[in-house]
Amino acid sequence: MAANRVTWNEYFMAIAEQVASRSTCDRKHIGAVIVRDKTILSTGYNGSLRGSPHCDEAGHDIENGHCVRTVHAEANAVAQAAKNGVAIDGSEIYVTASPCLTCFKLVANSGIRTVFYKEFYRDLRITDYAREAGIQLVFMGSETTVT
Repeated sequence: MAANRVTWNEYFMAIAEQVASRSTCDRKHIGAVIVRDKTILSTGYNGSLRGSPHCDEAGHDIENGHCVRTVHAEANAVAQAAKNGVAIDGSEIYVTASPCLTCFKLVANSGIRTVFYKEFYRDLRITDYAREAGIQLVFMGSETTVT
């Protein structure tokens, strides 16, 4: 029966996809799950600041083609871990789309060592930064390591 079980990577990415369903910016729904030792440490999705109106309520705040009303999923997952006193050093993150450069830097400095992503999103510079920082980027479409 074990042959029908999904891999751990598929399992955590499926959870990230479910987390994305909570996103409040209808331009793109992104979910993130931070994991260490096959245990979920934190989750995040793209949404507005706590207590602020969401894009689906107040509209988008567009700057250079991006909605800046939202906090990105990766940043929310890191912030949620910090808020709850959960150490994420040495962990991995599963994200439904690759991080923007700003989120990648946050992920890197928080001690996350591997970024699994399903869709590439906009910024190729993360591959060079990942290589320099010794962070592994893994595209889930083919499980091929990029760095």
